[in-house]
Amino acid sequence: MRELYDISNIAHAIQLAVAPVFLLTAIAGILGVMANRLGRVIDRARTLEGKLAAASVAEGTAIKAHLRVLSRRAKMINLALTFCTMTALLVCTVIAVLFSGSFVQFDITLPVSLLFILAMVLLVTGLLVFLREIFLATASLRIGPH
Repeated sequence: MRELYDISNIAHAIQLAVAPVFLLTAIAGILGVMANRLGRVIDRARTLEGKLAAASVAEGTAIKAHLRVLSRRAKMINLALTFCTMTALLVCTVIAVLFSGSFVQFDITLPVSLLFILAMVLLVTGLLVFLREIFLATASLRIGPH
């Protein structure tokens, strides 16, 4: 009978730990979008840096201004990536605490609650920083003849 209890205990622990795994999947998708966006910003900056040496004074001034905007954008995306990565780490910690709480006799409600709340605060912060970067990118967008 003890084995049946152990198996149902493990099954219950797995059920509890699986729900945050879906959150990890969503965070991974967000991280992928942010990383791709950072890569595009870096590629654009490298292209402009290559044009800088051959540019006239007026063009050089415009390129430098554009590079400053790209630098700000890259820093914002990097910050957003940091916050969202920290969120993923905290969610992994929540999963580990939920799972281990089934085997160790201690009340996991407070640690899990605090870790999850902190994870959500970091996720919201990361998404807000990312949204700010999108606003900056849109504000610096130039369409049409220059």
